[in-house]
Amino acid sequence: MSELSLNNLLVVPLAPLIGSIAAGLFGKTIGRRGSHIVTILGVLIAFIVSAMTLKSVAVDGASFNATVYEWMTLGSLKMEVGFMVDGLTAMMMCVVTFVSLMVHVYTIGYMEEDAGYQRFFSYISLFTFSMLMLVMSNNLLQLFFGWEAVGLVSYLLIGFWFKKPTAIFANMKAFLVNRVGDFGFILGIGLIVAFAGTLSYTEIFAKANDLAALQLPKTDWSLMTVICICLFIGAMGKSAQFPLHVWLPDSMEGPTPISALIHAATMVTAGIFMVARMSPLFELSDAALNFILVIGSITALFMGFLGIIQNDIKRVVAYSTLSQLGYMTVALGASAYNVAVFHLMTHAFFKALLFLGAGSVIIGMHHDQDIRNMGGLWKYMKVTWITSLVGSLALIGTPFFSGFYSKDSIIEAVHASHLPAAQFAYCAVIIGVFVTAFYSFRMYFLVFHGKEHFHHKPFPGEHDHHDDHGDHAHARTPHESPWVVTLPLVLLAIPSVLIGFLAIEPMLFGDFFKSAIFVNLERHPAMEELAHEFHGAMEMALHGFSALPFWLALSGVVMAYVFYMVNPALPAFFARVLAPVIKVMENKYFLDWFNENVIAAGARLLGRGLWKGGDVAIIDGVLVNGSAKLVGLIASLVRLFQTGYLYHYALVMILGVFALMTWFVLMHH
Repeated sequence: MSELSLNNLLVVPLAPLIGSIAAGLFGKTIGRRGSHIVTILGVLIAFIVSAMTLKSVAVDGASFNATVYEWMTLGSLKMEVGFMVDGLTAMMMCVVTFVSLMVHVYTIGYMEEDAGYQRFFSYISLFTFSMLMLVMSNNLLQLFFGWEAVGLVSYLLIGFWFKKPTAIFANMKAFLVNRVGDFGFILGIGLIVAFAGTLSYTEIFAKANDLAALQLPKTDWSLMTVICICLFIGAMGKSAQFPLHVWLPDSMEGPTPISALIHAATMVTAGIFMVARMSPLFELSDAALNFILVIGSITALFMGFLGIIQNDIKRVVAYSTLSQLGYMTVALGASAYNVAVFHLMTHAFFKALLFLGAGSVIIGMHHDQDIRNMGGLWKYMKVTWITSLVGSLALIGTPFFSGFYSKDSIIEAVHASHLPAAQFAYCAVIIGVFVTAFYSFRMYFLVFHGKEHFHHKPFPGEHDHHDDHGDHAHARTPHESPWVVTLPLVLLAIPSVLIGFLAIEPMLFGDFFKSAIFVNLERHPAMEELAHEFHGAMEMALHGFSALPFWLALSGVVMAYVFYMVNPALPAFFARVLAPVIKVMENKYFLDWFNENVIAAGARLLGRGLWKGGDVAIIDGVLVNGSAKLVGLIASLVRLFQTGYLYHYALVMILGVFALMTWFVLMHH
């Protein structure tokens, strides 16, 4: 076991931080060019060092776990900044820095006309720093710091165009929903600190079995179950699991590069990463694992349904992210943490690719996002077309593509799980395969094939500039995006094809995650059964062609083709027949309505009660004004003694001396 050097590890989060500070504080001085050079350089350095770290970890079995800086000590509780680098961390570091690097390069092209160019680069670099601090942490304090920091930066990014009312609403919503999840998260951390007396991962895991024997005081609940469910509620907020998923589709209001960064590769996967990191705790509570299975399968299935009816190109991809996060959560619940993290990694590449592809289409369409206004774009945007096809094929789990290996492994793992909730979860992920294929290829066909709708748009876009220089047809013709946009697409398409094939063996059945992830195989045999059936990546892909998921995906693609290319009257027919169902789906299962009219209204009522009753009546009325009145009363009496006449004061002094002497004489008799 060789040790990694601390200085190299410090470079990884600090390089993007320095770039962010430079672009943020000195953006005016160094200009637009300087801003993107310094931030891209920072992330590039971080990526190179991460890749070297990954190599040391994978090849030489190197690791690192030590304190970097001690912040404070309270009794026996140490609060510190520390890094823990093993297979899980090294893989996350590479994914975060690589996707972030692609997004940085892409942003040069996407935001070139935007006034907030330097600010944007500063934010995305700061986001990269926060995410790296989160994944590299070796204790809960630093994890929580990174957790809140990515939440804060996502708030800044979603509301990046702060003059747009929808963007302000969306970032507020993201922030508030994440507060709900984080409340659960900090309760979980608090319980761990209260009963284990430490924040360090390794010390907590050492005491896990003792904690599992305890019960939550004054209840008959297992302490470990409560801790795990609280931690998972934090993950539900961050990783957008039902019912805390409502912020993610709205967060599409931010510029497209962040959609790729936040909603594909990094921030939303923080919850998945955290549960995998905490696997020694989750393994001790079957109740928590069942809860995770149910929540994950609801998200995987029902968010996929919503993807079918979206017309905004980014929202389709957003709902597909929700659905895929549901898949990862299901894998966590089935104790297949390796598989969840493996899917996290493959998904990061192809989903970032799909988002950036969507952004490229939006540039080509002059910022119109409605897929009903597109069609036939393959002639005009060849690179975007091919790379988007690769991303879609990976997403639906086509054999040999990266998504196939991870998605199929999830389905197998759920099938092998013996938990009570596993059957429901299995049905959900199987139906989800068909749904995913259907909405992905609905989008693909409507955007890249079929009739060209952009000459006379059936649905005017919100950003349409009706320019009056006569040449309308030319102004409306899409064009391929500049190389700073297409290069990241190509570089993301390569791992979307290859990474699953290369990584499945070490990550799922090798020792890559051995020190990071712990599974109790006696109680949760899913991984063991997977290993038993696995005979190499090639064999798995060939077998995939005859398995149920492949045929479901294929039928989804064929059905999308028939519906949107062959006979466009079919969707309209189903829209009429299923009108009530579609009404429910268009209102996103009325969850937003419920949140606004029940939860928010209840909070407002409570707030008004506390304000009128508590604040105005008791605090202002009795305490503040009452004490003021009392002081005034005393003052009005004391005032009578303060006349300002010298002879009054002299008289009082003489009387005082007289009284003192009298008292003195009386005491001594």
